[in-house]
Amino acid sequence: MRNKPLLIFLTCLVSALCLYYLSFTWISRGIEKDAEEFATTNGVMDQRKKAQYLDSLWVNPAFNLLGKELTYKEVKENEVKLGLDLMGGMHVTMEVDAGDILKVLSGNNQNKAFLEALMEARELQKTSQSPYIDLFYQAFSTKNPGVKLNTVFSNKNNSSRIDYSSDDKKVLAYLNEEVQSTIDRSFEILRTRIDKFGVTQPNIQQLKGTNRIQIELPGISDAARARKILQSVAKLEFFEVWEGNEFGTYINSLNDLLVKEEEAKKGLKSESASDTFKSAAADSTTTDSTAVASNADSSNSDTGAAALAKKLEGKSDSGDAKKDTSSAKQSSILTSLFKPVYGGLGVSIKDTSKVNRLLSRDDVKAIFPTNMKYLWGVKPEATGQTAGKEQDEVLPLYFVKKGRDNQAPLEGSVITDARQDFDDRGQPEVTMAMNSEGARIWKRLTAANIGRRIAIALDNYVYSAPNVRGEIPNGNSSISGSFTIDEAKDLANILKAGKLPVPTRIVEEEVVGPTLGKESINQGLMSIIAGFLTIIIFMIAYYNNSGVVADIAVLLNVFLVVGILVPVQAVLTLPGIAGIVLTVGMAVDANVLINERIRDEIRLGVPLKEAVSKGYSAASTSIWDANITTVLAGFVLFYFGSGPIQGFATTLIIGIFTSLFTSVYFSRILIESRLNKGGSFSFSTAFSKDLFKDVNFDFVSKRKAAYVFSSVVIGSGLVFIFMTGLNYGVDFKGGWKYVVQFDQSVSTDDVRSALNAPLGGFPEVKSFGSSEKVQITTSYMIDDLSDDAAMKVQGKVEEGLKAFVKGGKYEILSTAKVGPTVANDIKVNSTIAVLLALVLIFAYIVLRFRKLGYAMGATLALFHDVLMVLVFYSVCRYFLPFSLEIDQNFIAAILTIVGYSVNDTVVIFDRVREFFKDSVLEEDPKTVINKALNDTFSRTVVTASTVLLVVLILLFFGGETIRGLSFALLIGVITGTYSTIYIAVPFVIDAPGAKKIKEEVE
Repeated sequence: MRNKPLLIFLTCLVSALCLYYLSFTWISRGIEKDAEEFATTNGVMDQRKKAQYLDSLWVNPAFNLLGKELTYKEVKENEVKLGLDLMGGMHVTMEVDAGDILKVLSGNNQNKAFLEALMEARELQKTSQSPYIDLFYQAFSTKNPGVKLNTVFSNKNNSSRIDYSSDDKKVLAYLNEEVQSTIDRSFEILRTRIDKFGVTQPNIQQLKGTNRIQIELPGISDAARARKILQSVAKLEFFEVWEGNEFGTYINSLNDLLVKEEEAKKGLKSESASDTFKSAAADSTTTDSTAVASNADSSNSDTGAAALAKKLEGKSDSGDAKKDTSSAKQSSILTSLFKPVYGGLGVSIKDTSKVNRLLSRDDVKAIFPTNMKYLWGVKPEATGQTAGKEQDEVLPLYFVKKGRDNQAPLEGSVITDARQDFDDRGQPEVTMAMNSEGARIWKRLTAANIGRRIAIALDNYVYSAPNVRGEIPNGNSSISGSFTIDEAKDLANILKAGKLPVPTRIVEEEVVGPTLGKESINQGLMSIIAGFLTIIIFMIAYYNNSGVVADIAVLLNVFLVVGILVPVQAVLTLPGIAGIVLTVGMAVDANVLINERIRDEIRLGVPLKEAVSKGYSAASTSIWDANITTVLAGFVLFYFGSGPIQGFATTLIIGIFTSLFTSVYFSRILIESRLNKGGSFSFSTAFSKDLFKDVNFDFVSKRKAAYVFSSVVIGSGLVFIFMTGLNYGVDFKGGWKYVVQFDQSVSTDDVRSALNAPLGGFPEVKSFGSSEKVQITTSYMIDDLSDDAAMKVQGKVEEGLKAFVKGGKYEILSTAKVGPTVANDIKVNSTIAVLLALVLIFAYIVLRFRKLGYAMGATLALFHDVLMVLVFYSVCRYFLPFSLEIDQNFIAAILTIVGYSVNDTVVIFDRVREFFKDSVLEEDPKTVINKALNDTFSRTVVTASTVLLVVLILLFFGGETIRGLSFALLIGVITGTYSTIYIAVPFVIDAPGAKKIKEEVE
């Protein structure tokens, strides 16, 4: 074997890296267990105390790993990330309503044709993949032939971009630009907001090519609060800033209060606090020298910050320690929290929660003026680096002045435009324009604050606090400073939040409670353990010593799959666990192929070492061909899938690559090492030695009967589906879905009847794994776009449930919502995914085997398998005790079946091609194909048996969430094996040009 030392080194290296990454999960669980013990009193855990314990370790050392101090944050970032279906939490897809944006850009134009076009575009979007702007233009042009868009959108707010001479192309470009700008801004706003939830590892991503933003909030408990925060309209405000020499007095008083509290605890004599903090703060307020200048550009701020730092530490400007250290001791209470930053104060990120608690105390609030409020900066800054100390990231803390009625003196609704530009020195700046009302207030505000700062806050976070150089009389301002172009664009985008106050709406939502999450984890672990034990027993019973090696390879494969999830930032979901279990079954196929090839060589009398070498060489081509086709299906599934289904695709893809390594290379190293030591080694047991030996079935002659049988089954099944319809899940038809746990067995019919009146119609109610658990599906108010629609629907559901239980108990374990637009997109993408997978596999087989007949046979068999699964799945839903819905899980099963079936087919195609090359000229193609089918029959049966065992384990132990997926896989494995033997391979004879098959092979 070539490169054996390198392969051993790589195996050890990759295994060590996986072990390193997996250790973070073990460390994380230990820290969280300590937090639970700390927060538990008399058997009751206080979630608030647990959160405080973990917060205290977030950016502080929590564990020493190999001499390196790790914070809890670093540990969490490197652990195996669990999906919401395993740990509980909330998944939300937000959509920026392009129709609302167009209304604002039109100046709230009430033209009837314009409003009708907006409504028609919204309806068209439910069944179309085209962008909303294109659909609007289509509807507007139809209703207003010959009317230009500038008649609707040309107004004083847009006068700098379009006018009455602008053609439709220019207006459409402007509309698309503004919609994308609003989406980008919404993304940034939502990314800031999710920090308010206090959850670890939140995830937010913009779904490219759509108006949607996807958010995951693991472990969140208050879904109603989350909806409210996520859907609220962004609020842009301008505040006057209290400078250091003004708020220093109050900070000094706060310091006195804290010193007295500390001395009272220690029983020490209280002394009067010095004015250190006040004077130091005053020293820090040297301002910048730019036109409404950004506080990011502060040439003199370093001096002020340094002076503040020295005085907080009790030093003189020369750096000498003061002889009287009493004030330094007293001020040290606040210096441990407050750090000097440009123009004021900052707080280390790890201490922000402490400061929030401190400033929210009633006795502390009494110290500060009633018109003062504090706001955090949105981005951390770095304090000056001192000798021997690393830079500490801090959040700026701003004290701002409230106006009348405790409101900001100016709000963002007055802004008419904001954009990134360049000043006369060629440096990036932000220009901002206001309407007449805003210009009047802005003139007064800037005149009163020359030499001072004005904070620009969005959702109570300060994004910039520029210094005012002079009065601005006309509302046209420029904000300059040491901006990068991207920073200037970001600030301009934030300022536009006042111009386009467009809300984001929830169009897809899923909430999984912690109870269901723990249940899913237990079911997932059970299925992995049961699946692996089954494989271990089977492989040893069938292949003896080589079975042990195969089991070791499969165990390493599972270890590598889970370990690689961390560095690639993948999320482990319940379908992802199903993917791992399925990978175990499919990984066995490579080992089976190798072992069967080696056994073939041994039967021919080839010496054992040579048989091993020849067996691995002969099997490698088939293994690579088979797995590449499965990977193609996996990548299609990953691209078109979402959430848990992407988790399934991820583990499947990783598992295929790792199984190639462990089966083709690692197992060979183990076997050859054993043989080189002179040890005995067996590839069969007494049971399997002569099993399937000399089988000689005439498969080819039965092909036409198989064609007829399959045609009748599929044809009658499609007629049945046409008459009864497909049972679409919420993913495909839209609606609300609730999983409810009762404290006793319930009748689904009784639950359905109880919900009829509140929901204005009978919902769909099915058992969900047990008689105490049901799944409720309804389309009630699914088209309602209001912010409180989710609460209204759940309120109606709970109204019916309370009447049903009559004093009993129930718990809503999970909720889900899929809007009609999202449902249509999922349905369309799923169809594209299946067809694209078939096209890619067809193309690969054509390229690999260089013959159309092979590709046609394989593709025909794949269509056969897809239709067979669809038929049996649709018919069996009337007889089985669990739900069978056409949803994303079903599509995942279909694509997996496509991969498995073509895997099976390609292996036999390789043998057919090999036999045609070796056969005599007179040998009939039917005879050659029969020989190939019989020669691989042992491998076909063993592989199908192992995969079937694994799928059965998923079906019984994997849980209700993936039961439909498991049942579809069960049908698919059976039909896939059947179609390979009786349709795909025999069809090579019946394909166009089949008579020339032998000549073309040669």
